[in-house]
Amino acid sequence: MGWISRPRARWRAATGLVATALLGALSVTALGTAPASADAITGHGRNIEHKEADGVTYKDWLGSYKVGGKDVFCVSFHLKAPDSDEEYQPGQDLLTKWGKPLEPDIAGNISYLLLRYGTTSNDDEAAALAHLLHSWTAPTQTPGDTDFGTPPNKAAYPEDKYFKLLTPEAAKDVATMKAEAKANRGPWTASVTAPKGDQHIGQPATWTVTVKNSEGKGIPDVPVKLTATDGTIGQADKQSDTEKASDSSSGNSAPQAAQKDTTLKTEANGTVTVKVTPTGYQPKLVASLSAPADKPKVQNPVKTTDGIQSVVGTGGEKQLTAQGVVAVAKPGKVQVTKTDAKTGKGIGGATLRVTGKDRKTAATSQDGKPLTGPDGQPAVVTTSGDNGTATVENLLAPQEVCVVEVNAPPGYTNAFDPNNPPAACGSLAPGGTLALTVANTPNEVPHAIPAGDLPVTMAKGTVETSFSTGGIAGLAALVLVGSALVGFAARRSARR
Repeated sequence: MGWISRPRARWRAATGLVATALLGALSVTALGTAPASADAITGHGRNIEHKEADGVTYKDWLGSYKVGGKDVFCVSFHLKAPDSDEEYQPGQDLLTKWGKPLEPDIAGNISYLLLRYGTTSNDDEAAALAHLLHSWTAPTQTPGDTDFGTPPNKAAYPEDKYFKLLTPEAAKDVATMKAEAKANRGPWTASVTAPKGDQHIGQPATWTVTVKNSEGKGIPDVPVKLTATDGTIGQADKQSDTEKASDSSSGNSAPQAAQKDTTLKTEANGTVTVKVTPTGYQPKLVASLSAPADKPKVQNPVKTTDGIQSVVGTGGEKQLTAQGVVAVAKPGKVQVTKTDAKTGKGIGGATLRVTGKDRKTAATSQDGKPLTGPDGQPAVVTTSGDNGTATVENLLAPQEVCVVEVNAPPGYTNAFDPNNPPAACGSLAPGGTLALTVANTPNEVPHAIPAGDLPVTMAKGTVETSFSTGGIAGLAALVLVGSALVGFAARRSARR
């Protein structure tokens, strides 16, 4: 097959050949290149240098390694350090390099220190932690096993030698960590103490969370997550010095406003104190935290043929939860009855104020607020119906409640004293009904009715009669004259 005679066609053909050649070369190169393995990447810690008998100065790393993006610490001294992409799988309880179980106290120390310092970014702390881990997991077993040049699988950790090579700060951290682990190692206990006494919706009360170590002592600086149900968490009573110091950099860890959950650190005595305001009838507070595991867990390499170290990270913890629940006192109600003191019948239209025990301040409603009217004074109720009753519901209980008459109804004004008005008081029990009765004395009906209102009452008396001589004679003459006149009238009538 010959070359194509057209120039443009020849150019396209040449370009295609070059491209094909380049792609072929690249394909060969790609297939022939083996992927590079990831090297070990150190995290936080210190290099220690030691000069040996051969006159050579060697370096060893005491600190964490980065594996899979996380900080881990080796617990198989002098074996190969893990590469950054080394694959690990969860193992069983951490053992010594020699396959023996750890003493319970040592296991507790390691779990606590991994929980407390496993993610430290302080180089001296990381070096101190690595030193302690190796000293506890690779202790000397036979004479000479700490000597330089001992085969890796038989080498014990030269604790005294390496301790002297630490920085002064790291050496100090070793002592601090030992004391701290002894004081705070697990098992931990957590408890929630609910407030004593009656709880009421809308009224905050103090709850306390306590974290203690195996000896029953409070543990400071433990982050505790608090979650409230049927309630909100408000400002803590006190704020630890640690929290105050962290306010400027990480924000105030104490809750600033009502919320359902928050995280606080325990104070020096191992407690967290918060205010919980009930919003329902069964407020609950749950505390959750990470505590040291009884025994730390180890991570083992998937490939076991290369002599790679086993590691530990923050796997020395377990979750603890504790909760407290209280029942909110149910509200009560007051039933007011206004009656006639003589007949016992109800009086409608009477007005009474609902007050506290002092008969002046307002009674308290279930939400903890004063029960007041639009004028800011204790609320007023008016009796109604033939029974003369009124009902006040949703009152805080228990409390002392009084009803005080404001004005007397018509027909009952005479006995009403505004300086000492009729009243009734009693104790309101949670969920109960307090019946209070206030009686009014009716006005007196007057015995004499004023003139002009009704017909005048007739007076009663005695009449005495007596006679005199002159009177009798006059009377006789009068009779004779009368008789004569009657006779004269009769004769005139006859003549006609």
